[in-house]
Amino acid sequence: MSKNKKITGNTYLGVGIGVGLPLGAVLGLLIFDELAIGAGMGLIFGITVGTAIDSNKIKKE
Repeated sequence: MSKNKKITGNTYLGVGIGVGLPLGAVLGLLIFDELAIGAGMGLIFGITVGTAIDSNKIKKE
């Protein structure tokens, strides 16, 4: 492995899931009175945003 090789990970995907899941759970409890519905919606939102940012960063490099 060379020293100059850049290693790109799925860091924004993890951040998106980490932020989207609890935020969706709270909004789900407030709006739907269901934790699972909000957590699922937050998870989907976090995965979508995190993957979009990751693919944008990889494309620029």
